[in-house]
Amino acid sequence: MRWMWIDRVVLHEPGRRLVAVKNVSLAEEHLHDHFAREPQREAFPVMPNSLIIEGMAQTAGILVGATRNFEEKVVLAKIGSAVIESDVLPGQCIRYDAMIDRVDDGGANTIGTIERLDHRDGKWTRIGRIEMMFSHLDQNRAGMKFPEENFVFGENFRTLLIGAGLQRTNPSAPS
Repeated sequence: MRWMWIDRVVLHEPGRRLVAVKNVSLAEEHLHDHFAREPQREAFPVMPNSLIIEGMAQTAGILVGATRNFEEKVVLAKIGSAVIESDVLPGQCIRYDAMIDRVDDGGANTIGTIERLDHRDGKWTRIGRIEMMFSHLDQNRAGMKFPEENFVFGENFRTLLIGAGLQRTNPSAPS
């Protein structure tokens, strides 16, 4: 995973729930394109909803991966529903709260809520809800084989997982 859309895991209830946060900063390049100043309007930097959804996918994916000690490759298979009701602006914080709805050999379903913290008033406000389905890639019904390297929970997640206290027991994963 090249791009990280969460900064820190703040709560992990194994097999049940994972909460992560993302601090949105004007220093992030993608904000300058969404939406840049034009002759008829001022710039309005906003976190794109697609990246907010990706942050939830990363949060929920870590939760699903942790249920089996990161021994399986977990990939997002489907977004069942996604509703984001409000913008996230630079200087605000996003909190992703992912919960396991179902997990089995084939994959997992998760339900998540998204909240936004505006530091001006110090309050968390719920701004969205997402249902996602994940597949355990090595258990695919097509019988396809994939490299042993876990490309989903690879080196880029190492610091995040260690900081969250999640143990990596897969011998093929980076230690």
